[in-house]
Amino acid sequence: MANLRDIRRRIKSVKNTAQITKAMQLVAASKMKKAQDQAMAGRPYADLLNDVLVNLKEQTSEEDHPLLQEKEGDKELVILVSTDKGLCGGLNTNLFRIVAEDFSDNAIFVTVGRKGAQFLTRSKKELLADFKIDDPVPFLESKQISEFAMEKFLSGEFSQVKVAFTNFINTMRQDPMIETLLPISPIDLGQDKDFGGMGYGHQPEPADLPADPHPEYGGYIFEPSPSAVLDSTVPQYVNYQLYQMILESRASEHSARMVAMKAATDNAKEMIKDLTLEYNKQRQAAITAELLEITTAMRALE
Repeated sequence: MANLRDIRRRIKSVKNTAQITKAMQLVAASKMKKAQDQAMAGRPYADLLNDVLVNLKEQTSEEDHPLLQEKEGDKELVILVSTDKGLCGGLNTNLFRIVAEDFSDNAIFVTVGRKGAQFLTRSKKELLADFKIDDPVPFLESKQISEFAMEKFLSGEFSQVKVAFTNFINTMRQDPMIETLLPISPIDLGQDKDFGGMGYGHQPEPADLPADPHPEYGGYIFEPSPSAVLDSTVPQYVNYQLYQMILESRASEHSARMVAMKAATDNAKEMIKDLTLEYNKQRQAAITAELLEITTAMRALE
């Protein structure tokens, strides 16, 4: 059994740890609010851009833009969006698990986040490029990554570009997901792209859709022509989809870290409570033993 000095040292050590985790919890909570607001603010635009591209697709064909065309081959480029730091629970572990299960040796990776690069090094996966994104996420930095992916896809080096990221559902729930970025398929365009309901088969009911003001044009009038609008809209769609995925990952990171640090702080407080109780028990036992010794000595002198 530990003596009183050891217990005091453990209590002091746990208190210091609790102070650190509490500070990290407060910092993560502050960043979490900003990251969540940024992710939530981008969802309506992502959904609207998807809706516009759906209508454009109905008036054009896959041959009208190379980013819509299927490529031959089975070589995949995977953009892995992870965190730069740890202490965020099982966020990265859950993402890396589905990456390890879903991708073969033909996949080549581009990473956003230091933890992803470390995982690929341990797994002996081929890493093509590593990008660093500031916090909060700037659009211009994410645009460099999407343009890099589009360049590799258009060159014919890869038949598909996919993104592995963590989709933000709420503060307590973040789901790892893999989405196809290129080529843009009609199935992907038909899905919900506000990211709040991605992966759950959510589709708007017909009664929820707004009335079509121009049914003869599919709801939109494109000037100068659908093909000309398509040339500018498709790259913008790719740029913004990747940007929104990074926003979702960043909101997930700060939310998971805040929850993990709160749990660590609560556990430290509970441990301090248990150690203090054990300390008081041993101290009381020592005092009782001393009193018994004094009493016994006094009776022996009588």
